[in-house]
Amino acid sequence: MTPTPQGKAMPPHHDGRFERPLSARENHGTVQPPRIALGVASERRLDKGRARLAERKKDLKPEQFTAIREALGARSIVLIGLMGAGKTAVGRRLAAKLELPFTDADTEIELAAGQTVSEIFAEYGEPYFRRGESRVIARLLLEGGPQVLATGGGAYMDERTRSNIKERGISIWLRAELPVLLHRVRRRDKRPLLASGDPDKVMRELMKKRYPIYAEADITVESRDVPHELIVADTVEALIRWLEREAKAAGGKVRGKGE
Repeated sequence: MTPTPQGKAMPPHHDGRFERPLSARENHGTVQPPRIALGVASERRLDKGRARLAERKKDLKPEQFTAIREALGARSIVLIGLMGAGKTAVGRRLAAKLELPFTDADTEIELAAGQTVSEIFAEYGEPYFRRGESRVIARLLLEGGPQVLATGGGAYMDERTRSNIKERGISIWLRAELPVLLHRVRRRDKRPLLASGDPDKVMRELMKKRYPIYAEADITVESRDVPHELIVADTVEALIRWLEREAKAAGGKVRGKGE
């Protein structure tokens, strides 16, 4: 393959690498991430978070999860947001709560392409990756729903992808402040957009560029430095409220909190 002047391999116009039939990968959150040593302040925040979570769990009833699944039909719950927002961690737990398959778009891209995301970025460049990403997400939305689908940070910036999500899913933006994002992304060194450059500067630029587009999502949930289960509870409650409004606008009703 002939290298370009920028040093990247010149990909064919359309090589079908992202076009293999895909199926949603089911993962109900049974595999837990490794524990990380925390400071005293972080442990105290977690203890408070666990106490709040215990109270919140009393408010969420099994019939509400059933109502959500019924209201979804064939639609997917699509999580969007910057790297470090918690899309995968929250998505796995949300899928387990709703008894739906969980799909990570980046994982499916890697399976289809036979390369990691970092390798695709390095060899072909970001525009080529984004085109493939758009095709894979379109296929997952068409064939995989209902599911909880976690997308890459740049996926929602593509107009076609936003349109596909609007047609076949409900978009949820996990919005996080810069300190939370930096704390999380610095624990990983395999993110292509952070491979060169200062993480603080890169993240600020991405927030400035992407947050106005993310704001078009159907639902916004604040991702904070608390146990992921609390963010899941926030997401479930926000989803119930959104589905209730949707049903009322259509002349029906979805069961919500307290019913």
